[in-house]
Amino acid sequence: MPSSPAASVTSPQTGPGSTAPVHPPGPADPSGTGPSGAVARLFLPLIALCTAVTAANIYLAAPLLPLIAHDMGSTPSAVAWLASVAQLGYAAGLLFFAPLGDSVNRRRLVAVLSLVATAALLAAASAGTGALAGAVLVASAATVVPQLLVPLVAERAPADRRARHVAAVIAGLFTGVVAARVLGGLAGQAFGWRAVFVGAAVLTAVLGLATAYILPVERRQRRGPLFAGLVAIPGVVRRSPDLWRACVRQAGMYGAWSALWTSLALLLTGDEGYGMTTAAAGLFGLFGLAASVVAPLAGGLVDRFGAAKVVRSAYALAALSVPLFWLGGQVMAALCAAAVLVHAALVASHVANQTLALTTTSAPATANTAYVVAGFAGGALASALTGPAFGHWGWGGVCAVAGAWLVLGWTATAVRPVRTARTPRTAR
Repeated sequence: MPSSPAASVTSPQTGPGSTAPVHPPGPADPSGTGPSGAVARLFLPLIALCTAVTAANIYLAAPLLPLIAHDMGSTPSAVAWLASVAQLGYAAGLLFFAPLGDSVNRRRLVAVLSLVATAALLAAASAGTGALAGAVLVASAATVVPQLLVPLVAERAPADRRARHVAAVIAGLFTGVVAARVLGGLAGQAFGWRAVFVGAAVLTAVLGLATAYILPVERRQRRGPLFAGLVAIPGVVRRSPDLWRACVRQAGMYGAWSALWTSLALLLTGDEGYGMTTAAAGLFGLFGLAASVVAPLAGGLVDRFGAAKVVRSAYALAALSVPLFWLGGQVMAALCAAAVLVHAALVASHVANQTLALTTTSAPATANTAYVVAGFAGGALASALTGPAFGHWGWGGVCAVAGAWLVLGWTATAVRPVRTARTPRTAR
């Protein structure tokens, strides 16, 4: 679940485990005024491209499930849980590695995580079923580089161009998610799924190390335990009902999206579905571009009407998309309409819920970690159920899982009304 600009422009927090970073001249000065101006001009484009590639790694397996199943001598529904493994791995990486961006040298951390992800992707390319799951888990856990880069861009961008810089990186996130499905499916059909993992490994290594090289040098003196931010998460969530509500509602929304979207290849390529090739099914991912259009619109609606109303509207859209997805099992037009609606619902809900998460506590960085982890955990659990559901009840079973996740996400938080939080200047 990509981070929104609201999360990115929040100022660094001080507290347990935080540091006061010092930024002496490094390989690149993002303002473009330093001695490394030529390199500095590559700073933002390279970070956006690196963000797209690393974000794509999380969703790489989803469009390749039919090819993986055929190669392993299994059925697509039997390997569908690989998508949930990727999401669980990313949630774990967010939980353990993302908070380290406030306490360790991000330049070194980006390089190390990129190399770990590269090694895991190469291992996945040569692995059997069991080892493949482990490799996907490790690769996804190391794919938290975007969550380290987006705050850095916000910190170092010129004040009058900050929003544009952050928007460029967020565009990279959404582009990576779409590219994983579209290009992954096309390349998998042409060269095989193992070649796709090799290609992702090469891109991750090249762009990850290049990005690490141009990042500013940071000398930090860590205060407190290394994982102090991780330890503080339960207390922050417990003290903020609005944060807890945002976490649960986004877990429900992201779970519904994951159940439908990660299983879509099974419907599109299956003999009982549309019988498409993997490449043709991958093109369906272009509907994900709806997210890029909705994100800025959702931000304006949150500022004007409040986060609570936007979340309610997003849930209504998602609820409408579920029966359309069910009808889409036989009617392609309904499937296309449902794909647009569910992406609009996901992004609108994400922008609104993340605004609540970031503006209702005195520790927005910790709150953001809790929020993103909750969303991916909800998505991973829903994805884990869709494989058995598809195997036993077909596409209707997948739609039932998505509907159940929406009901759970809403009813579990409907005891008290959500207090609409006003967005502070740093989150606008």
